[in-house]
Amino acid sequence: MALVIFAVGNPSRGDDALGPLLMAELEDGNLPGLTLVSDFQLQVEHALDLDGHDLALFIDAGINTPAPFAFYETSPAAGRSISTHALPPEAVLHVHSLLHPATPPAFVLCIRGERFELGEGLSADAGKHLDAARRHLARCLATPTAAAWRKWQTPGPVGELSAHASP
Repeated sequence: MALVIFAVGNPSRGDDALGPLLMAELEDGNLPGLTLVSDFQLQVEHALDLDGHDLALFIDAGINTPAPFAFYETSPAAGRSISTHALPPEAVLHVHSLLHPATPPAFVLCIRGERFELGEGLSADAGKHLDAARRHLARCLATPTAAAWRKWQTPGPVGELSAHASP
């Protein structure tokens, strides 16, 4: 199973660091079979990173996400202009589906954040949510199949991903 994981967020904006923090742990783990993609926000070019993968995971912090996190399957969807430099996972998947007949199953791990101000550190609550998300991610990585992940979904999507929140 070829898995691509996208982690999105700005480490300088408080709880928006949740995605990059999990990505740093994955990078340190040197896990085989993973392609890791980290950026401040999703862009149209990220659709190309889906090529050759059987499964995708998007990790981000969320505003008004149920604590400690939401984990749900997502699918290609147009809606936002693909000319913007900040896209939701569904738009990245949509771009990929326009280029290729098969887009891999994709899931979102949206970790609840509380504070997103520039220069703030990680909030105490977000640290607890990160711990829960870390355990969930480890479970997912132990069985990286869409069938297994579908059984572990939480209600979602709720709120909005931090990259799409108002500053």
